[in-house]
Amino acid sequence: MTLPATMSGVYLTRHGGPEALEWRDDIPVPRPGTDQVLVRVLAAGVNNTDINTRVGWYATEVTGATEETGHEVAAGGWGGALDFPRIQGGDLCGRVVALGAGVTALREGARVTCPTNQPRPSRENPVGFVALGSEYDGAFAEYCLLEARDLFDVTDAPLSDVEIAAMPCAFGTAAGLLHRAGVTAGQEVLITGASGGVGLAAVQLGAKTGARVTGIASPAKADAVRAAGAAEVIARGAALPENRYHAAIDLVGGPGWPALIDALRPGGHYAVAGAIAGPIVTADLRRIYLRDITIHGCTYQPPEVFAALVDMINAGTVRPLISKTYPLRGIHRAQEDFQSKKHAGKLVLLPQGEET
Repeated sequence: MTLPATMSGVYLTRHGGPEALEWRDDIPVPRPGTDQVLVRVLAAGVNNTDINTRVGWYATEVTGATEETGHEVAAGGWGGALDFPRIQGGDLCGRVVALGAGVTALREGARVTCPTNQPRPSRENPVGFVALGSEYDGAFAEYCLLEARDLFDVTDAPLSDVEIAAMPCAFGTAAGLLHRAGVTAGQEVLITGASGGVGLAAVQLGAKTGARVTGIASPAKADAVRAAGAAEVIARGAALPENRYHAAIDLVGGPGWPALIDALRPGGHYAVAGAIAGPIVTADLRRIYLRDITIHGCTYQPPEVFAALVDMINAGTVRPLISKTYPLRGIHRAQEDFQSKKHAGKLVLLPQGEET
């Protein structure tokens, strides 16, 4: 295939509001180097981390919820300061169009996906990672350059491009949370933010594990949470039972955090991968150490966890809820709808698509 010199896509030009996202038609198309692969983007999911990165929420001086974040930050990316302009987009379904030297495990024309968090361990940081769309350019453009070792072939998966693009961040994060919390069949699991992308994925995967899942969600979205596999749905803000759950999967944080700890039975596991209601919480350490509660911070999932998820994708045993798709040029509308929280499930951007 003869590659074009330029492509269309969205540049993040700085930390800020939606105006920091700039549509461009003159972005250079990258060429794959050794062990790299160029992928034509078929679809790209919308995630909270895209907005968090745009507004600079990951900066240590930010202490409020995402919508409360100002934009005067210097190091607001996952790994600190970003190089601007940056192409965001951590959720990818794409088609291989060019192989760099040394790539033998993939073929041109293969449909692929990859985890949002790429393992890059070092002696200084054995569990180090970089994030697609944060530390290097992601899927909010027509083409994306990736390391071959990070890609998984999903050519024969019985899911659409849109469905696959909705899975790496949501289902990868959910699988990592459940793995770290040690969730097994027969356990009771509590999931906050259960109607969002990660939440619904955690409900689905937890139920498939054989756990009894309770989701926390607004009454308007309770049916979607039950359809994903929840045995019970508790309204957001309602009182939680104490000493009941083996694991709490938290995507919300904020002032409701102490109740999640109290909801765990002694020896329980709390796993967190989000704090949309606020990252600063108040803890009674006695409720943690006297009851032998284990706390897990979860961002990166081990390669074997994502590989097991890909096996499920290829077998068609998991499927995301897609609420709406948008053309990539409509990213402002997509992020506005995402932040409104009016949709259960995933929103997906299409480089050549129409709004549905």
